[in-house]
Amino acid sequence: MTYELRQTRRFARAYKKLQSNVAADVDKATGVVADDPFVGEQKKGDLADLYVYKFRSQKQLYLLGYTIEHGVRLVYLEAVGPRAEPLCSIMTNQDKS
Repeated sequence: MTYELRQTRRFARAYKKLQSNVAADVDKATGVVADDPFVGEQKKGDLADLYVYKFRSQKQLYLLGYTIEHGVRLVYLEAVGPRAEPLCSIMTNQDKS
């Protein structure tokens, strides 16, 4: 049984800026995550709730950051982008709160 996907505002803003061919690869990656949310690597320390799924698009490595809500079978798509940029934005926002 697949998990339902929800986008955060940060993810939606980043997704909107992607080129259409990269957005198609992100759509495939989100499908993989919806089928098996534990396919990504769980982060450690302050970001222990965050999972990161790595995929390639246009010969470049992209990271898809997401959190899982087990009780209601939801995956919140937190951030997407090349290299570690998505994770840096999440860490920066956690420091402010």
